[in-house]
Amino acid sequence: MSARIFISLGSNIEPEHYIKAALSELSYHFNNLLCSSVFESEAVGFEGCNFLNMVVAADTELSISEVVALFKKIEQENGRIPGAKKFSARSLDLDLLLYDSLVCQEPVELPRAEILTNAFVLWPLAEIAPRLIHPVTGQSYQSLWNEYDKTRQKLWTIPFTCPQMASS
Repeated sequence: MSARIFISLGSNIEPEHYIKAALSELSYHFNNLLCSSVFESEAVGFEGCNFLNMVVAADTELSISEVVALFKKIEQENGRIPGAKKFSARSLDLDLLLYDSLVCQEPVELPRAEILTNAFVLWPLAEIAPRLIHPVTGQSYQSLWNEYDKTRQKLWTIPFTCPQMASS
């Protein structure tokens, strides 16, 4: 049975290169990719180069554990150092935001808490799934974004050409 997943992608080390590499890998492993705009934002939690972030929706037959393991593998293949500090520069960060409307704590927290706290996650999610309902709050992602305090984090869309996706 197929699940619809939503993935947060972020990078602030050669970000265009690593975002494109991640999209290529995701298109190889998942079906029906839908990509948000790419957003640039200041680093959160530490001083560093700006990040590029986006959200991708996809369909998968993989379990949550398999998806998370695949993300870790893709991150490491793209220069992510295992065990690096949470608030630090990174070549690639892939986070599972949603797995259908599942709510759980294990093997990862779903829905991911950052959806409600980070503009660089909520805005692109609202862009590609505005009417989808957050399984805990019961609100659509568009209404959550409309209510979000936009003075908390600065971010803006940037021109970005997505690579050709592998046909699934």
